Amino acid sequence: MSAVVRAPHWAGIEESTFVVGIRFLCLVERWLGRWPFRLCLYPVVLVHWLLNRTARQASREYLARLQATHAPFPRAPGRWLSLRHFACFAETLLDKLLAAHSRYPVARVRAEREVMLQQIARGEGGVIVTGHIGCLELCQALADTVPGFRLTALVHTAHANDFNRLLKRLNPDTRVELLQVTELDAAMAVRLGERVAAGEFVAITGDRVPVHGGRSVFAGFLGRPAPFPVGPYVLAAALGCPLFAMACTHEGDGYRLRFERFSDRVVLPRGTRDAALAEQVAHFAGWLEAQVRHSPLDWFNFFPFWDQVPHDPASR
Repeated sequence: MSAVVRAPHWAGIEESTFVVGIRFLCLVERWLGRWPFRLCLYPVVLVHWLLNRTARQASREYLARLQATHAPFPRAPGRWLSLRHFACFAETLLDKLLAAHSRYPVARVRAEREVMLQQIARGEGGVIVTGHIGCLELCQALADTVPGFRLTALVHTAHANDFNRLLKRLNPDTRVELLQVTELDAAMAVRLGERVAAGEFVAITGDRVPVHGGRSVFAGFLGRPAPFPVGPYVLAAALGCPLFAMACTHEGDGYRLRFERFSDRVVLPRGTRDAALAEQVAHFAGWLEAQVRHSPLDWFNFFPFWDQVPHDPASR
């Protein structure tokens, strides 16, 4: 049996972040500050790194492939850099919490958002494709400073409703909503289309294969073909709206939030649909590689990324 078949699907790896724990960490940071937060979290990070072999190996594979293709590190990545990778995720977790209730310093977010401001000024929405990189929750900084910006983020997590309640508790005026989606069926497309038609934005990740065996396309990423979902491009084509890309990665003592206009309209001709989808996926894979090259430790896919296979919970 090949390694591709043996590799676990990302959705089959049990989540280890829980709402109760997040609320506790919020209280620690709020009343005691960042260093007490780190004292609480870093031992957990170390234990997680030691005991979670799948995540540890995935981290080391990613760092090795990044070094082989772009050499961003002065020496070959080892265990220490992998642990730093985990620690970067832990620090980003705190920033996610601060961003959720508008307590992250806006001055530390350098935003390149002109293309979004122009779209909002026209009262038009769109689809945003992104990846599991950096602190995407800091797009809340855009929502807080730009009237009319509303974002629905499509996620696959059983805790989506709990997170929404938590976000509302931390920031009652939040204009960022998490929406649990396991597949993009016709009913969901209609629901999202209504939001985009009202001038809102829908964010969907483009770096994890579908949960229920939906279609994916391979594209080169860090020197090896990897599977990417076609959902973002099919959705943008179905809604007839522009497609944007969004990243928010570490830079200096804060983050850089970047929006890029990928396409005024995604067209998938019936006769050349496969080729059009492959072109869209390759475009995104190249963009994603540029992001991780710029900020190497901001990659948070701690599973066998290159060996993803379609996942069907009923077959497990």
